[in-house]
Amino acid sequence: MSEAVHVSAHPLVRHKLALLRSTTTEPKKFRELVREIAQLLFYEATQDLALAPLTVQTPLASAEGHEVAERVGLIPILRAGLGMSEAIIEILPTVHVWHLGLYRDHETLQPVTYYNKLPNQPDIDLSLVVDPMLATGGSAIAAVDILKRWGSKRIKFLGLIAAPEGVQALSTAHPDVAIHLAAIDTHLNELGYIVPGLGDAGDRQFGTG
Repeated sequence: MSEAVHVSAHPLVRHKLALLRSTTTEPKKFRELVREIAQLLFYEATQDLALAPLTVQTPLASAEGHEVAERVGLIPILRAGLGMSEAIIEILPTVHVWHLGLYRDHETLQPVTYYNKLPNQPDIDLSLVVDPMLATGGSAIAAVDILKRWGSKRIKFLGLIAAPEGVQALSTAHPDVAIHLAAIDTHLNELGYIVPGLGDAGDRQFGTG
């Protein structure tokens, strides 16, 4: 596996991921688990954020501390990425959020872009593409393509479950993009779904399956 691919070994991630996969997990609990895992993965993916010194006043004295010095942008791939981005905003409220609308054509399995509201010039230092599933890799590659054309210099992908085919495709297309995941499963089936996976993440979050 490439050094740019990071699969969490945290016990809480593994525990919550098993619950997330289960067919008995209803949409409300599913959304909660997506949020919790996304936050844990975000902690791991941002260990290299640059800091700046910050002096604060405690009830007893002044104290030297730090603050995040980089502008972080979240780019959720609609619609499944919304639950992950909302969870991350709770941890780092200063993030910028720019949505990308991409869907996978079920006939060709290729991504189709239908929504893009990025500003004219990049206003962030780190772009985090968030999408629960990295299946064929087509949507993730398309999202990174868009961000690089936009001018983003530092990009990471944050997902829950990936297929080896998707990891390989994204790593080959964009070897400079770090990939942070909760798990890599065994394969894609003939319909392009991750096995064992968890089904359609969007449908399971929003009760539309």
